[in-house]
Amino acid sequence: MTENILIVGGSRGIGLAVADYYHDKVDGLMCVSRSPSKFGKWIEADISKQQGIDKVCATFDNKPLDALLFLGGTWEKGAFTSDYNFINSSYEEIDHVIAVNLIAPVKLIKGLISSLKKSQAPKVIFIGSLSGLDNQATREVANTASKFGLRGAAQALQIELSNTGIAFTVINPGNIATPEVLNDIASSTFSAQVPIPLSDLICVIDCCLKLSRASCMSEINLTQLNPLATDTTDVTDS
Repeated sequence: MTENILIVGGSRGIGLAVADYYHDKVDGLMCVSRSPSKFGKWIEADISKQQGIDKVCATFDNKPLDALLFLGGTWEKGAFTSDYNFINSSYEEIDHVIAVNLIAPVKLIKGLISSLKKSQAPKVIFIGSLSGLDNQATREVANTASKFGLRGAAQALQIELSNTGIAFTVINPGNIATPEVLNDIASSTFSAQVPIPLSDLICVIDCCLKLSRASCMSEINLTQLNPLATDTTDVTDS
């Protein structure tokens, strides 16, 4: 039974929507972000820095954690538009993107293992990206590299921590209909498209959390089958 959920990136976008869904369904909802979260207990932390990682882990102090949902992420300036230019991307920006998207989730797992092991069926879910799949890379070098790396990290963690019972899942979605994405489509920053409904992604996350200790979905790709026609999705468990 999932009672204690930690959402990283719970103040906006996907994380905010998932926090909204679970805030009245579980007793212990905690959200990590730099800006205030509307739901659950807010842990103010910058996970791009070691101090932020330490603060999150210290909050638990070996208390049970049933699910870690790493739903945050960042990308380079001008990402996914014609304004992006790798040559103009600063070293600091590259460091920050990889620190948030890849290094932070690995460090959080290391710091929260003892808490996750106290759960009867511990789950870890990472939000990846279709750009992290083979032959689907996008121009955004640091973001794409971090998403590729996140998949590898999850696979390695599943092997290394197989004796702990922690189930790791990476969900690789296309564009999700968050307010931010809808605004980008409306302003023509993104091309005309029908993004994946937030409810579909939440359904996938909820399904993963309800699996028994003996079951694990290791990787799920959530794509737009026909973005200009319908809201249908394709979920592939690999």
